[in-house]
Amino acid sequence: MNRKASRFLAYPYMIWMAGFTVIPLLMVFYYGLTDRSGAFTLANILAIGSSDHLKALWLSLALAGVSTVICLLLAYPLALILRKRHIGKGSFVVFIFILPMWMNFLLRTMAWQTLLEKNGVINTFLTILHLPNIAIINTPAAIILGMVYNFLPFMVLPIYNTLAKIDDNVINAARDLGADNYQTLTKILLPLSVPGIVSGITMVFVPALTTFVISNLLGGSKILLIGNVIEQEFTKGSNWNLGAGLSIVLMVFILLSMTMIAKYDKDGEGSAF
Repeated sequence: MNRKASRFLAYPYMIWMAGFTVIPLLMVFYYGLTDRSGAFTLANILAIGSSDHLKALWLSLALAGVSTVICLLLAYPLALILRKRHIGKGSFVVFIFILPMWMNFLLRTMAWQTLLEKNGVINTFLTILHLPNIAIINTPAAIILGMVYNFLPFMVLPIYNTLAKIDDNVINAARDLGADNYQTLTKILLPLSVPGIVSGITMVFVPALTTFVISNLLGGSKILLIGNVIEQEFTKGSNWNLGAGLSIVLMVFILLSMTMIAKYDKDGEGSAF
């Protein structure tokens, strides 16, 4: 295939990127850096310093951080088990982890709302067993549970993908030199799986930080995260300028995450797919 044909095949992708990535980003920056009259201003970005917005941002960072740590603690041992059993990418077990991502994100979250609500499935079952009910719905714990459930596959897959690429001879060499299980884990497996860990952390933390659906459904709209604030500015307040300005602030965290990936996963070893 000659160079001219290759460029021709790239045109649809370029048009897609321009229409659904570049232009929307330019619109966000336009609205975020202007007021309702179209005049340049930084007030929309600096609005993140208000007490309400800062509270929502710090709460979002805290819940996203806790969810990311839980996902990492659950995903790494699981990825080790998958690697130890030499389960391939096309196996049924890996398919089970990917399967929930095929279901609509909103439906998955609503399912947890049905399970956790006061008269939901879990409390009904506990009542039958004459056990005390749980009051977890509309709390930060419910939001964390929803984040972990929805984003756990994004932590498992990149870590497993990195661990699967580690040559068994490297592990065997460590064993021959007298390394025990702990030393093999800390000196061999963990350092070599850093690209997957960084990729997984990024793939979980960024959507957890920006989500508003999970907090709306499992938090009962009582717990406002920064994503909820932005969503309300666009849909209820009709203040696109302020919403876009706050979105620009969140882009800083996304850029920092991309920088981490570029630094620790230069060869794309932590790619989930």
